Amino acid sequence: MESMTILNNVEDKHIEELESVTIRFAGDSGDGMQLTGTQFTKTSAIVGNDISTLPDFPAEIRAPAGSLPGVSGFQLNFSNHDIRTPGDEPNVLVAMNPAALKVNLADLEPGGILLVNTDAFSDNNLKKAGYGSNPLEDGSLTGYRLFKLPITTLNRAALRDEVELPPKEIDRCKNFWALGLMYWLYDRPLEPTMNWVNEKFKKKPDVVKANVTALKAGFAYAEAAEIFTTHYRVRKAAIAPGKYRNITGNEATALGFVAASVLAGRPLFYASYPITPASDILHELSMRKNFGVKTFQAEDEIAAVCAAIGASFTGNLGLTGTSGPGLALKSEALGLAVMTELPVVVVNVQRGGPSTGLPTKTEQADLLQAMFGRNGECPVAIVAPATPGDCFHMAIEAFRIATRYMLPVIYLSDGYLGNGAEPWRVPAMDELPRFEANLYKDPDNFQAYARDPQTLARPWAVPGTPGLEHRIGGLEKQDITGNVSYDPENHMHMVETRAAKVARIADDIPELEPFGEREGRLLVVGWGSTHGSITSAVEEMQGRGRSVSSVHLRHLNPFPRNLGELLGRFDRVLVPELNMGQLWLLMRAKYLVPAISFPKVKGKPFKISELTAKMEEVYED
Repeated sequence: MESMTILNNVEDKHIEELESVTIRFAGDSGDGMQLTGTQFTKTSAIVGNDISTLPDFPAEIRAPAGSLPGVSGFQLNFSNHDIRTPGDEPNVLVAMNPAALKVNLADLEPGGILLVNTDAFSDNNLKKAGYGSNPLEDGSLTGYRLFKLPITTLNRAALRDEVELPPKEIDRCKNFWALGLMYWLYDRPLEPTMNWVNEKFKKKPDVVKANVTALKAGFAYAEAAEIFTTHYRVRKAAIAPGKYRNITGNEATALGFVAASVLAGRPLFYASYPITPASDILHELSMRKNFGVKTFQAEDEIAAVCAAIGASFTGNLGLTGTSGPGLALKSEALGLAVMTELPVVVVNVQRGGPSTGLPTKTEQADLLQAMFGRNGECPVAIVAPATPGDCFHMAIEAFRIATRYMLPVIYLSDGYLGNGAEPWRVPAMDELPRFEANLYKDPDNFQAYARDPQTLARPWAVPGTPGLEHRIGGLEKQDITGNVSYDPENHMHMVETRAAKVARIADDIPELEPFGEREGRLLVVGWGSTHGSITSAVEEMQGRGRSVSSVHLRHLNPFPRNLGELLGRFDRVLVPELNMGQLWLLMRAKYLVPAISFPKVKGKPFKISELTAKMEEVYED
């Protein structure tokens, strides 16, 4: 916590003003930690703080209660100034059971605030978490500001005479008791969460009363308890004027595709098989029927991508979504989309691998799969958002490229972006890029594979249009006519043409603008969700007087046209990635630069401190 000063003293309770705070809520997957963190985030957004969040879901479905694999966490960083990450390490840890403490304690800053539900520290739960002794009693937590609270008991006492609910239902409210306490501790209003409870459970008045009572009881306990002598205030952040909402990357992705449909004047069709962490996109788009969006929950990944191709063939914006292993299943059909040259977009919310891997953990695992994961010479365009809010704009960009160049585009998000949230300024429609997605109508001298001389795109001809009958399919096409062809020279020409079409996109995307100087000692190159931590680390290095700059790639195939030139202007190039060096490999192959890879595959994003330490090492080498 960045402390400024103690402002006043009210009934022996100090109010201390802070610049930023990072809190992590952690407990069993049934303890409601995601809901607790989400409500704290929404309330902080209403207060006017800048926010960045990192939900952490259990990787196992229904892991045993109290076990280490069953721990669920939610970290948020809220501040009075611009922030880019959920924070390197929490200042505050709320641990609802021993397993939550065991999994998360190592991340808590020295001297940090530790709030623990002592009721959960039974012998059985301690054994499940692998403790040989009770950490609340053996002195192992002396380096933290420890608050031992019987949260389950206090919650039961608050609700016992207020509601007629079974004990199990009463215990489910203990997360709101803890939330109320945290609202007092960090000077948050109760009303936004109370309003949400009233709306969410309006048909269940007992549930409404129980949660509201628990919330108020936690707040009142903190206000009255002698152990809490200080509560903290983080004032609103100075941000650009506009209308803002808190948004996750998956929500922004879905809204971006809806906006693309409106901008292009073409209906959106989304086909998907439910898969973590991409499923929220299907949920969000299924609620957008008022914009003419059609959603289709397919029986498998292959059916989903084939349905999207069919929708594109009929003049819709064909869209499908998945995560890592699902992209592998879609690969054959993507070859069909490349051959038929149809504007299909594939969303891949990446996760750890291989195979089903780490379904709820973050990893930039699939760049090479997106580049090369199809048989034959089969190029596609690739884009990648940098922040949760940027997911909106890159979703539009994906369809702008797909329809302008008549080819598939892979959109590489990841679990960190998809589940993370930040304040997002809602743009006006006239601020968004207009692009034409015109269907071909002229039957005179129509040829299915005649090409636009600038983009090399073939006509988008919808079946059933008189005079535009043509053959389409997975076999190689004769240039111009689209007839099936096995001619070697024609095949060579068509392979080169499809590659040239992707390459020409580089003339239609912005050049890279470095964060920092355009030449110097060290250039840090990143892509996707590493943007916040890389930019913050580079900013810190610049504050130390180091000649360090960064560029962040949002277009990965093709690369921006000035990337090679920029790489040559720096003595050292560092490439941090949440994989084993996939962008690094592509850059070394294309530009022959001795770039240095900095890989991380732990299911967690980079910390700013990790990056600055590596930058210092490379800088001095």
